[in-house]
Amino acid sequence: QLHLEESGGGFVQPGGSLRLACATSEVGTLSPAVYTIGWFRQAPGKEREGISCVSNDGGDTYYSESVKGRFFISRDNTKNMVYLQMDNLQPDDTGVYYCAGDLYGMFMKTGYLPEWWGQGTQVTVSS
Repeated sequence: QLHLEESGGGFVQPGGSLRLACATSEVGTLSPAVYTIGWFRQAPGKEREGISCVSNDGGDTYYSESVKGRFFISRDNTKNMVYLQMDNLQPDDTGVYYCAGDLYGMFMKTGYLPEWWGQGTQVTVSS
């Protein structure tokens, strides 16, 4: 069972940056490092959107078109952490950001919904 906890959300003006962090831990015998981890977001009145995903070894990444070139995902398996660097933030990036994990693989490339989710962190971009 994978536990995930997001941090780093907040309020930022358009054009600004934030770095989200996802702390992972495993209740059982597996290491969090074997899980693929992704970031999703949900804006008020909109459907949840998968925006970025990183493979367990960090060698494969995925970005949605809405964030490609502005967001960068990384992970540090020595610390069981996954990060999302968000640059040039715009009001459309406002929403609750969730990290999620699964053993499935690069789930965001196939639309597979991961099993384990964090509670989310709010990101607000406004002038």
